[in-house]
Amino acid sequence: MNYDFHAPVPNQELKNRLNALKKELTKHDPYWSMVLIHNPINLYYFTGCVSDGVLTITKNECILWVRKDFDRARSESQFEDIRPMKSFRTLAEYFDNIPETLYFEYKYATIQWLNLVNKYFLFKNHKDITPILNYIRSYKSDYELECMKQSGKIHSLCLEQILPTRLHEGISEAELCGEILLELIRNGSMGTCRFENPHGEPVGGMCAFSENALSGIAFDSPDGCKGTYIPIQAIGSHNRKLKKGDLVFADISCGVAGYHTDKSVVYFYGKLSEHKHGNVIKRAYDLCIEIEKKAASMLKPNTTPNDIYNTVYSMLPNEFSSGFMFGKKFIGHSIGLAMDESPAIAASFNTPIMENQVFAIEPKIVLDDIGIVGSENTYIVSNNGGICITGAPLPLTEIF
Repeated sequence: MNYDFHAPVPNQELKNRLNALKKELTKHDPYWSMVLIHNPINLYYFTGCVSDGVLTITKNECILWVRKDFDRARSESQFEDIRPMKSFRTLAEYFDNIPETLYFEYKYATIQWLNLVNKYFLFKNHKDITPILNYIRSYKSDYELECMKQSGKIHSLCLEQILPTRLHEGISEAELCGEILLELIRNGSMGTCRFENPHGEPVGGMCAFSENALSGIAFDSPDGCKGTYIPIQAIGSHNRKLKKGDLVFADISCGVAGYHTDKSVVYFYGKLSEHKHGNVIKRAYDLCIEIEKKAASMLKPNTTPNDIYNTVYSMLPNEFSSGFMFGKKFIGHSIGLAMDESPAIAASFNTPIMENQVFAIEPKIVLDDIGIVGSENTYIVSNNGGICITGAPLPLTEIF
């Protein structure tokens, strides 16, 4: 670990992001006047700090207004214009003329928040800035890619080298997940994860043994997990202990400086030849590896997610088609400051991908009464296909 854990996002990086937003917004609406950003992830993206406040963007100036904590924002951020605010009255008193139309993040603009804004900002109309934010965030700068590459190195170490050494008869799913999360932190991971989807648990991942992986979860995922308690569909069960003949499934995130990578691994605890469905398990697992490699090879500029999705589904034999991806209709997802960014590798996404976008490719197959097999790694789009930054797809490894 030879990097600065609390190094600020460079000032030029922040400027580039704001300029990209203004440029893209002007393409869509040459007459736009003001954007309000308040979601913590997007605030960090544009200002380099996480604060309780709002970022106002106009054609002439960009101001971060901070309710709390102002001193911390000033010390951590290289954003050029940071000012204190008590309420939206502070902003209303600063701006002489509030435009008739404001841009908001519809995904996060609750009725309560809109009422607070409208109390002082007497606007007439509003539009959604979210699609444009998704678009510019999907392209990763060299700075962002470096953060993700660092995360990928930690990820590979902990899931490919350390996790197999922690498997022993009697360890619970929850204990195994906890031990790996601790190892990730010891090696520099940020120790949590962020989702756009509110059903995503920010605890970092899950482990499941055999049939426990067949418990579907509320989050839109091809994985399954019993969870620690009924309301916590993550980490793993305290009660389910590892025994010979178990499939060990782990889907655990990692992150550096706010940027995530995603990775899943499957190990077999024992001798696969002694499992009555060993041949099925191996065929399904090998197919997932083949699919991941094929999808990764197609991660080139100007390829559409729809093309990748259709190619992958054409590779599925009838034997495994019903259990593929737990019935979910995608094969991968963008990743960055959130685990579940847009676009997804799915049939409904027809915009060509770009160099330096980043995707997690995660083929999984549900095997009834057995468990889940599959793989997942994080890839950078390049002219030569996806560049894996989280290790590599692994053969199914037996742990004795």
